[in-house]
Amino acid sequence: MSNAPARPAGPTGSAPPRPNVIVAVLALAGIVVSLMQTLVIPIVPELPKLLNSPASDTVWAVTATLLASAVATPMVGRLGDMYGKRRMLLISLVVMFAGSVLCALSDSLMPLIVGRALQGLAAGVIPLGISIMRDELPAERLGSATALMSASLGVGGALGLPAAAVIADNFDWHTLFWVSSALSGVVTVLVLTLVPESKVRTGGRFDLVGAIGLSAALVCLLLGISKGGDWGWGSGTTLGLLTAAVVVLLLWGRFQLRSAEPLVDLRTFTRRQVLFTNFAALAFGFSLFAMSLIIPQLMQLPTATGYGLGKSLLAVGLVMAPQGLVMMAAAGVSAAISSARGPKVTLMIGAVIVAAGYALNIVLMSEVWHLVLVSCIIGAGVGFAYGALPTLIMSAVPVSETAAANSLNTLMRAIGTTVSSALAGVILAQMTTTFGTSALPSENAFKVVMVIGSGAALLALVLASFLPGRQVLTGVPATAPTAAEPAAPANTAVPKA
Repeated sequence: MSNAPARPAGPTGSAPPRPNVIVAVLALAGIVVSLMQTLVIPIVPELPKLLNSPASDTVWAVTATLLASAVATPMVGRLGDMYGKRRMLLISLVVMFAGSVLCALSDSLMPLIVGRALQGLAAGVIPLGISIMRDELPAERLGSATALMSASLGVGGALGLPAAAVIADNFDWHTLFWVSSALSGVVTVLVLTLVPESKVRTGGRFDLVGAIGLSAALVCLLLGISKGGDWGWGSGTTLGLLTAAVVVLLLWGRFQLRSAEPLVDLRTFTRRQVLFTNFAALAFGFSLFAMSLIIPQLMQLPTATGYGLGKSLLAVGLVMAPQGLVMMAAAGVSAAISSARGPKVTLMIGAVIVAAGYALNIVLMSEVWHLVLVSCIIGAGVGFAYGALPTLIMSAVPVSETAAANSLNTLMRAIGTTVSSALAGVILAQMTTTFGTSALPSENAFKVVMVIGSGAALLALVLASFLPGRQVLTGVPATAPTAAEPAAPANTAVPKA
């Protein structure tokens, strides 16, 4: 008779699903959630006509998703640690389904914005999925699984653009959201039936004041950054929002340090490994989104400019789609390198690859195949990095804080993409060339953005160099604490000789 500890039963009390099933379902959920970020890109230029609203208002269909995801991610992670990661994962997916249906039924701007905000509230699915994997998978599967889950953030976005373009070109725009509703429903059912609930809980009381404070600070920060180009960077509204963000963050940080049960444990956040990993995540988020901005514009500018390729949005999506597949493949290689040499080395390799990809883009930007090659190189580097980030985070925090720590790391990536979008937008708007009666971004403007993208990757390389040496990340513990038991101490970070 075996003395091995029993694994938790499956969701319905039957034998637990195989690790491959859990990984596949959670990765699919991550891809579906990340699809929501690129879902409306093909129809953004048409929204003013479709909804009979000014363009300055219809951009909120994108901004609402950004703000909602930033606010929800850290809170959902903390709630997952407290009350159950699968439970919060299911709630997030149901909210996303509701938002998709609302968008599909919308014929005016306000319901669409509300629906897009509900879709954004599901952004915590990816860090929750990574945390469930830590609780449920054996150690030998954990590295590759978390790398795949983390990479799904970019995979869904890369694959979603061509799919959304095809649907938008051939069907009514509501079809985009009916498809997303169907995907959300399928994933929700799969999680409900195939993913077990972890018994690792922290318990305690949710820090509502801390949640409100962090939400206010993030809304002010991201709104000021994302809308600063439209309002003017020197305008009272932009400066007021950015100032308010700094003030609220300082007050919030002081409150968190004094709280017995904080939303974010800042003492854990300031550990060297956690702090530098989060800063590196911000830099990589910046690099990934810079490419997502410049390649579509380069491809769609008229060929008469001398550097534009005059292609359709569908062609843009097809050029960027291979990047998602490369990221998925790189996630597996990333896990193997992390296992052999440590996630720090993997993160540094990813930074070098991304920096090299942007440098190559400066000299290779005149043919479609140039952009396919560059996007794949950068995608490989991001896949390496995104695969290493959750391992670095989880090997430095207690099991009881896994979801909250992963959520904060995901939030840092999102802030990086927002800053990237704002900075690239300023450069492309200021460095222009006259084409007929229009002012278009100049060739040098794109090259400057590429240089900055390469510099951000090199910054991530420097930040990664300050991380500790090799770490081993444990998988399923021999016995999992229940909600009534205290969580194990932070003993998952084991330096290897």
